[in-house]
Amino acid sequence: MSVQYLENENIFEIRTNQTSYVFGINEKGTIQHLYWGAQVEAKDCAYVLKSRLHSSFDAEIDRETEEYGGWGGCHYAEPALKVSFADGVRDLKLRYEGYRIIGENEILLRLADVYYPLDVEIHYKAIPEFDLIERYVQVRNGLNESVRIEQVMAAVWTVQALPDYRMTHVTGRWAGEYQLRSTVLSEGKKVLESRRGFTGPHANPWFAVDNGKADETSGNVWFGALGWSGNWKIVAEKSTFGHVRIVGGVNDFDSAFVLVPGEVYTSPVFVGGFTSCGFGQMSRNLHKYQRDYVLPTSKLRKVLYNSWEATEFAVTVEGQKELAQQAAHLGVERFVVDDGWFGQRHSDRAGLGDWYVNEEKFPNGLEELIDHVKGLGMEFGLWVEPESVNPDSDLYRAHPEWVYQFPTREGTQLRNQLLLNVGLPEVKQFILDFMTTLLTKYDIRFIKWDMNRTVTEPGTVVSGQDVDASMWIKHVDHLYAIWAELRERFPKVEFETCAGGGARIDLGILRYADQAWISDNTDARDRLAIQEGFSYAYSPAVMMCWVTESPHGFNGRSLPLLYRFHSAMMGGLGIGANISKWSVEELDEAKRYVELYKEIRPVILNGDLYRLSSLRDSNVAAYQYNSTERSESVVFTFLQSQHFGAEVRHFPLQGLESHASYQVQTDDGEVCVRHGSTLMNIGVPLMLRGDYKSRMIRVKRLE
Repeated sequence: MSVQYLENENIFEIRTNQTSYVFGINEKGTIQHLYWGAQVEAKDCAYVLKSRLHSSFDAEIDRETEEYGGWGGCHYAEPALKVSFADGVRDLKLRYEGYRIIGENEILLRLADVYYPLDVEIHYKAIPEFDLIERYVQVRNGLNESVRIEQVMAAVWTVQALPDYRMTHVTGRWAGEYQLRSTVLSEGKKVLESRRGFTGPHANPWFAVDNGKADETSGNVWFGALGWSGNWKIVAEKSTFGHVRIVGGVNDFDSAFVLVPGEVYTSPVFVGGFTSCGFGQMSRNLHKYQRDYVLPTSKLRKVLYNSWEATEFAVTVEGQKELAQQAAHLGVERFVVDDGWFGQRHSDRAGLGDWYVNEEKFPNGLEELIDHVKGLGMEFGLWVEPESVNPDSDLYRAHPEWVYQFPTREGTQLRNQLLLNVGLPEVKQFILDFMTTLLTKYDIRFIKWDMNRTVTEPGTVVSGQDVDASMWIKHVDHLYAIWAELRERFPKVEFETCAGGGARIDLGILRYADQAWISDNTDARDRLAIQEGFSYAYSPAVMMCWVTESPHGFNGRSLPLLYRFHSAMMGGLGIGANISKWSVEELDEAKRYVELYKEIRPVILNGDLYRLSSLRDSNVAAYQYNSTERSESVVFTFLQSQHFGAEVRHFPLQGLESHASYQVQTDDGEVCVRHGSTLMNIGVPLMLRGDYKSRMIRVKRLE
């Protein structure tokens, strides 16, 4: 069993293949964290299980390592739970009440306030093979009166006894998401959060902590990822006594809500893990966990073409049919019409919210294009943005009360649009209805679900809406419910999460989305940095990457077609360029790359990723993908620029079988045979020259 209770020591252990997570109940009834790391004998941790006093100013130091505690008494750290009772009492004293082991991998602990019938259930589920633990809490109001929840976190993680603490996370902005950052954790708090209504591009709910010395292949790393697609918060707090606790969950900012008698609140899932094999193993464990436990399907991503950059809003049936003809020639498997197909949508100033097919653009209906696309052997997909509305739309004119707004304020327009209050039942039903009509009437197999603005003026003019509910939370709850229902009704339709690029990607939405659009920046060089940062937490199996124009409109950078394809092959491959302007030579070259990608796709999307070198550290980047059985590898290498003449570099590969023989083949057709030990200790030679050059190397085990 992965979970056990040692009755004599009053200790619990959650054991995975390589780790131990140990906590116990001390003499005060507090659940005290004892250890998290490489496997130990749990009962040997018993001596740590005790209350600690430093002075009257630090009376209960053991509460700094509390597994889950309320704000009350002598607790001054970031609280896991803060409540206000109806009689004005804001003090919460939770005591251990019992436990229940569920199957082999789950355990539930019950806490209760010492006076009020307010219960908290802490849920743990071990994922042994990936050295992970899923955690969430449920808060139940057993009073006859309502309780106001001021803050409720999904979990508290404790990392103890490191001489130094370093935190790694990502930051960014639109078109520059997933930029890696590291910071020393000194005494005090480091807060990662979003208060914009969705996951956000400026931070992501993932963290890693080490002693400042871990790298890709070695060192102890503690890490976690929160599954919530609205406002979230992760607080890493180091005390003066050397403990670091990481608290995460729904952001308490403007999010207090009322729990009525008998009601139960369930938090998002916060998964955490430990590895002694560096950041690379951390990422591979998270990737495998997502593929096996989080993502709704295990299908390989189809090669898609998206028509946005070719036509923008100037969508016509004939223009789309011509693009589809070219896309089919390239070997594309899915043709997607982006913005501009509906309502009076001729620019971003009008039509959003009117989800009917524009008759001028499609005089014979959407079926004409769909039949043409299917006849070419491709699936058909559409772009939608269901949560937003233009003031210049039939929907807004009919229901101006459906948008977020305060009675005395004019709503802020971002991208000439307002945001629908999805927390309203009638808005939720409207989205469900039009999406159901769309997916029932037409043979659509793919939906790109976008959201191009943050939440502003989060109020309502609708009388009777529950003012004691958090609109921030309700929006996400209804969004998840909509996606869940659509997936159940239309199991053949795949969904992509998009929010102006990568602003809504987390382990919450990925339970419903097949794939993710990680950035609107499709410059292949910028994408290397964005994709690398993304890969620290999220699997290439969901990462969509497009080949677009050169020179690129965002940076004005010119890049070879091979470089652009190599960059885009490292996840789900898409093409977004205006291929109607490509030469015959470019089309033929691209067709060869698409065929090649289909050969290596299972290794890329289902394999193990090894980050061999980064442009953050040198002028060469290298990424290796291994098949699960280690019989095949694909290596992508990229040279930023050449300096001081040519030099031969070797990149040692990882994850091969040392005694096996492998055939090594490069893009130019050169073939040789090397032993696994040679490839992992000496490596493969890399002789790229020039600026923005790339090469792909295929490695296959010989039987």
